[in-house]
Amino acid sequence: MSEKAIVIETPGGPESMKLVDVDVGAPGPGEIRIRHEACGLNYIDVYHRNGTYPLPLPAHLGMEGAGVVEAVGEGVTHLQAGDRAAYASGPPGAYATARVLPAKGVLKLPDGIAFETAAAMMLKGLTVQYLLRKTLPQGGLQPGDHVLFHAAAGGVGLIACQWARALGLQLIGTAGSDEKCALALENGATHAINYRRDTDFATKVREITGGRGVKVVYDSVGADTWEGSLNSLAPFGLLASFGGASGPVPPFAVGTLAAKGSLYVTRPTLFTHTATLESTQAMGDELFAVVESGQVRLHIDKSYALGDVTQAHRDLEARQLTGSAVLLP
Repeated sequence: MSEKAIVIETPGGPESMKLVDVDVGAPGPGEIRIRHEACGLNYIDVYHRNGTYPLPLPAHLGMEGAGVVEAVGEGVTHLQAGDRAAYASGPPGAYATARVLPAKGVLKLPDGIAFETAAAMMLKGLTVQYLLRKTLPQGGLQPGDHVLFHAAAGGVGLIACQWARALGLQLIGTAGSDEKCALALENGATHAINYRRDTDFATKVREITGGRGVKVVYDSVGADTWEGSLNSLAPFGLLASFGGASGPVPPFAVGTLAAKGSLYVTRPTLFTHTATLESTQAMGDELFAVVESGQVRLHIDKSYALGDVTQAHRDLEARQLTGSAVLLP
């Protein structure tokens, strides 16, 4: 069965992506075939495309999609043909009209959640779930606690602002403009810092928290925010570095953590948390619940045709998108 997919022959810029014809066969044991109604656009796709996270070549791109299950392979029991479904899982290949992939990362989609919403929320929403619910400082997080979340007006950040509000947390968000700060505040952040104007954001964090600092920093920016993130933490605080949009975190002396208050650092990934169907289902159930309840609303900033993926990546890398964006096959 011939379908369309985005493929790269070698790592490179947005122009390295090509829309090609591919054959999509029947699912094997433990697999499903899904026809996409929408595909997610995420920064990890940029890392795959440019070689930061190397893939075997030629490589298909995209980690997130939603659509209708067309067929299931032997041993798949939680899905059947005709089910609405969504996923954020490997291997890459979501930038396609249809594909075959392992069923363990694919969840049945509630009828109340639209395909475009699902494609915009699975990877980002499951990321927020494992951060706010599972990547926790000593003693956990209680209502009223302060957390710092970088890139608070991005796709992950806006979900985090809303989910933190639902949990009773005081989320301090950083963003690159007054407009983005306002968006973070509208979505549940209790404070917002324009890091382009207030470059020493750690001082602002200390002011907001009465000098104490925050229990945890969730940092997807990397190199540019690393030092300030450490300086924003209270003693025994946790820095969760879950991305590097500005470049990788530089090497650092572990003794720095002692000097700054017996701090903790972790580098979590979504795909460690979603290694089994059971874990993925439990995380997905929480995500579906907060979306269906209205506590978290997805902001789809822009939709692109699958063939316009080059422009989509240019916009993503230029940080011209707020909220989420999707590709439509």
